[in-house]
Amino acid sequence: MIDLDNYMIQGEPDQKERGHIWHTAIGLQKTDGLKTSDYLIEIANRNINGDITLAEAKELINNYYTEKPLHANDDSRTDEADKVSANISVILAQKAFNLSPVEYISIHRELFNGIYKFAGKIRDYNISKKEWVLNGETVYYTGANSIRETLEYDFALEKDFKYNGLSQIQISEHIAKFTSGIWQIHAFGEGNTRTTAVFTIKYLQSLGFDVTNKIFAENAWFYRNALVRANYTNLKKGIHATQEHLNRFFANLLLGEQNELKNRDLKLINEI
Repeated sequence: MIDLDNYMIQGEPDQKERGHIWHTAIGLQKTDGLKTSDYLIEIANRNINGDITLAEAKELINNYYTEKPLHANDDSRTDEADKVSANISVILAQKAFNLSPVEYISIHRELFNGIYKFAGKIRDYNISKKEWVLNGETVYYTGANSIRETLEYDFALEKDFKYNGLSQIQISEHIAKFTSGIWQIHAFGEGNTRTTAVFTIKYLQSLGFDVTNKIFAENAWFYRNALVRANYTNLKKGIHATQEHLNRFFANLLLGEQNELKNRDLKLINEI
């Protein structure tokens, strides 16, 4: 017999946790250079103070943009930043996770449903993206014809990986490498960094780490640039992929270190 009394239906997080969740969700928009609206901040504060639930907060944001006319020249993507922030908050509040490509794809769907037509769909075309940190160069992302197989391979390796006997530093660096690998696949047409960040937070929580804090929220742009540098090589120019910056980010996140995280330290020298 299953003792149902041992199971609890998940409720709303407490005030402190809600504050951390919203801070992280809003901060992660910086990975794509997006900024949330004053209205989103107002709604977030109402939820943090316990006046409305997360579900009600999300509904208010969606209704606001349904009723608010968009100008033809409005390219700030503030509506996207607000909606995705609300979606991230909902996902981070859930105590549920599975280490699998299905979970990863599902997070993308939940984050961008109603925003991108391809939400939760693996891209079927090749992409490139000019990076500030690379002076306009691009990372080589996984080809469209092998995305699903590469995802399944990386996740299978991680699922079989044994953390027994590793130091905290080794654990931190391994997780950094794993998340860097799935980010490099760039499985979706847009929203890869935010999806990877949310997935990483959920994964780390499932491993017992408390990571819904200001490290992700206040260093989101550094996090993205560190992922870029961890996956860019140009031997002709003497540039090698380096995980050094990402390791420093994760050391702050997981080990409580106080490494300085400055984006200018990641940028390639113009003369290279």
